Amino acid sequence: MLADSPVTTMLPVMDMERARDFYENKLGLKPIGLKPDGKFTYASAGGGVLALFPKEAGTKADHTAISFQVRNIDEAIQELSGKGVIFEDYDFPDFKTVNHVCVLGSEKAAWFKDTEGNYLCIHEDLA
Repeated sequence: MLADSPVTTMLPVMDMERARDFYENKLGLKPIGLKPDGKFTYASAGGGVLALFPKEAGTKADHTAISFQVRNIDEAIQELSGKGVIFEDYDFPDFKTVNHVCVLGSEKAAWFKDTEGNYLCIHEDLA
């Protein structure tokens, strides 16, 4: 039953206007609209939905909240950087980015934060 159900990803935001500007104008997501409960929703591929919900304290998560699959990570980084998205860089013994990209087994990945501090990722499958 759930395997056939579209997924909604819920992200807390402190400033809805600021977050909407980021998701619409920097990431290019297509708005669905404001829901009666205060969530603002966006359509994603495959019937999924991204829902931003107001939360005064925002988020404290230190993990990736969303990962968007892209066809070409280098092109995606260039496009997003041109819109003001700032990518994270890491240099740990077992986890290092080069030009913002880390190779993780069968994928390449790059991370950035939204305006509310949520960690987002783009990834390209290598296989």
